[in-house]
Amino acid sequence: MDANQTEFENPFAMDTDCENCEELCGARDRVVHGYGDVGAEFLVVGTAPTEAAERNGVPFTGEGGGERVQSIFGDLGFVRSAPDAAEPDVQNIFFTNLTRCRHPDRKPTDREVGTCEPFLNAEIRMINPQIIVPVGERPLRELAVEYTTRRPDSFDVDAEHATTIRGRGFELVPMKEPAAMSDDEADAFRDHMHENVLSRDYRQTKGRRSR
Repeated sequence: MDANQTEFENPFAMDTDCENCEELCGARDRVVHGYGDVGAEFLVVGTAPTEAAERNGVPFTGEGGGERVQSIFGDLGFVRSAPDAAEPDVQNIFFTNLTRCRHPDRKPTDREVGTCEPFLNAEIRMINPQIIVPVGERPLRELAVEYTTRRPDSFDVDAEHATTIRGRGFELVPMKEPAAMSDDEADAFRDHMHENVLSRDYRQTKGRRSR
């Protein structure tokens, strides 16, 4: 963790009163920005906060998949707290989403994803991760547009789950949505991370670069 970092929640002090998406302002309870180690080499990106994450104010926490993600990354050594922690104790990892507000009745629109894009881009630029874990189809395709040379429609998170994709400036290690992930698929992700990412010096496969 950066010696100057004083808190994990929204460490870059991004706008918590954002009103750029009119339909979300009345529907949301709060804006949920990124959470974690600002010097992280691993960045986890979902689509939008779950109900539990919105309640906690922390991405990937609580029921609805958050506890499973915390458990997986706990087994990998990035999370030192229990999977049900509302404010996880993390190291070398940062959790965030494409969009920062939850609509209770629907998924984010393309316009809402685009409106939130500067928040994500700023986090990627400031953190400068080595590995990005897109969780679900939407984050995988959005990141593919920006950071790979493949067509977005060539990606299928079911097929790409627990694999490594070479990106521009970092690597992508896709994960299925935790609520749809079987125990075997969760084990496959852990195994891939242990055997093909953490077991090698991934930093030597490509140079860090400014974005």
